[in-house]
Amino acid sequence: MKQSFRSKWSATNKALKIVSGILLIVTILTSLTITFSGCSGGNNSDDEVVTLKITGVTIPSSVDVVANGDITITGKGFAANDQIKLTLSTDATKTYVITVKSATDASATYTLPSGINSGIYAITIIRGTQSLSLGSFTINIIANTSIPDIAGMSVKGIVYSNGKGISGVVVSDGYLVTTTNSEGIYYLASQKKSGYVFISVPGNYEVTSTNNAPQFFKRLSASANTVEQKDFALTPVDNSKHVVLAMTDWHLANRNDDLAQFTNTILPDVNSTINTYKASGSKVYILTLGDMTWDAYWYENNYGLTDYLTQMSKLNCSVFNTMGNHDNDPYCAGDWLAEAKFKTVIGPTYYSFNLGNVHYIVLDDIEYLNANGVQGTIGTRDFNDVIVPDQMEWLKKDLATITDKTTPIVVGMHIQIHQNPKIDTNGNTVNTISLNNGTTFMNCFQEFSNVHVLTGHTHINYNIVTASGTMMEHNTAAICSTWWWTGKNGYAGNQTCKDGSPGGYGVYETNGKDIKWYYKSAGYAKNYQFRSYDLNKVYITAAAYAPASTDAALSPYVSTYGTPSTKNEVLINVWNYDPSWKVEVKEAGKSLTVTRVSAYDPLHIISYEAKRLNVGAVPTDDFATLSTTHMFKVTASSASSTLDITVTDRFGNVYTEAMTRPKELTCSSK
Repeated sequence: MKQSFRSKWSATNKALKIVSGILLIVTILTSLTITFSGCSGGNNSDDEVVTLKITGVTIPSSVDVVANGDITITGKGFAANDQIKLTLSTDATKTYVITVKSATDASATYTLPSGINSGIYAITIIRGTQSLSLGSFTINIIANTSIPDIAGMSVKGIVYSNGKGISGVVVSDGYLVTTTNSEGIYYLASQKKSGYVFISVPGNYEVTSTNNAPQFFKRLSASANTVEQKDFALTPVDNSKHVVLAMTDWHLANRNDDLAQFTNTILPDVNSTINTYKASGSKVYILTLGDMTWDAYWYENNYGLTDYLTQMSKLNCSVFNTMGNHDNDPYCAGDWLAEAKFKTVIGPTYYSFNLGNVHYIVLDDIEYLNANGVQGTIGTRDFNDVIVPDQMEWLKKDLATITDKTTPIVVGMHIQIHQNPKIDTNGNTVNTISLNNGTTFMNCFQEFSNVHVLTGHTHINYNIVTASGTMMEHNTAAICSTWWWTGKNGYAGNQTCKDGSPGGYGVYETNGKDIKWYYKSAGYAKNYQFRSYDLNKVYITAAAYAPASTDAALSPYVSTYGTPSTKNEVLINVWNYDPSWKVEVKEAGKSLTVTRVSAYDPLHIISYEAKRLNVGAVPTDDFATLSTTHMFKVTASSASSTLDITVTDRFGNVYTEAMTRPKELTCSSK
């Protein structure tokens, strides 16, 4: 079979090369008509234009053409031996001068020279000493795409860059996984259950993005018995040095002033980060971690996935999306039906891609149940946190394509593997797996030495290194903080998550195989990594923080802060802490004993629970302040001494505060 196929392909390829010497039909997506009549173009005088006598020129905005293929432009006045100059818009040193192959009363045809790559080119006509600028257009160098069928194979295609097939590219339909051959060709015996085929974009390549969404997949519409050809074009880039922003839990729903908060706080901060990295020479990408929308308000507020795409398009880089439980259709019961809208609007619910030397995997770890959900009626919106069997099998196949087990693996999924850590009576950290098949999932990566799993869902921050030391989970706090409540007009005027972390996103800087990371608080500088509290001044009463409510109503939420303290204790919230960090405190040059504790963040209590009670509402249980173990406590000898706080992260970055005490607790506390 292999020998027969190669013979057929060789014959087909030779035939195509012969055809490429003849006029080829190019695809014109849209066109721009430029008519020259008594006016100059480029640097030419009116006399020169009249001399050239070229009018009615039509420049296609984009053409698809094979290497060394022909392009025809329409217009009157072209002559044999005219020359076409093509200049790459991004690099003026790449200029090609080509003699017109043939000219008629209505057109001129020229052959692309060897070595020219895809790109946007300015086109100029030259005749002797005279020249005329005709505009610019995009040239897409495509591969010869006449691929023979193979019995039983329902999907075929070629993955190419600048007209040449790329070998070894992983291709999948979500069930089967294959790789392209030496000529960039793939075949799949697909049942087309998922409705698409996708590639795992290889490192140092990109695909075209539409409104920031990378087009790494093609939809399948024919029956499983009908052969469909789906080709993929790659653009070479150097993304061995790149940055990924992990943004989770947007919960955009057109409520709580969320669109204004996103536009005025989150978007400028994210784009500033993107622009800073781009200016330094890094490629930048965003990986969402689910819950970009809020299923409960898809129909009530008429705000869903398509509306999210409008906000996504405002970001200054490509965005890879992950599905969250709130991105399912609440009118549909059952996981398969409920995720159909996401597949239609966004794309695959699980897939992989590569950036430089790093392999990224996106998973959907939600089995949406939504009992009683029917068209016109929102169901219970319940779900299982689990990676369903078909997806787990695909994951194993995807990982099997990676032969170098030192390749860094980054997995993005919505629901966390581990619960929020606890501290036992002996001061030891207790980590508990909460994902239903979390152990099975983690076992898939036993052969790999450097695995990072990025999760969301909890609206808090915590980092867990597994016992083997080869996998680390980064549970990332929310873009929306506490579902946009603390920043709602008339509330606290801040972005604070349930553990006191500021609303924000994870930043992962990669150079080769080396990955470093930090948490970026929206609206703050990069070095804002902790907040301190003078517990002598943390006394939460209705009179101080919820004057329209009562102490009785507030008391269930205030933890230990409902009584005044004179112990001279200071609490430090280090939101991206992991066991490799160090927290040090000095008073008048003397080191104080620092103890890691589990505690509630007082800023969140006064920013959410107190504000809700103040307007006569009952705080939502899921939104209430959550005890966290990234808290540290020290006891000073004086109530008014200045404390020098030094926090050092695992990469040696140092963050400091000279904490002046007494320090009041307000909604603007930093």
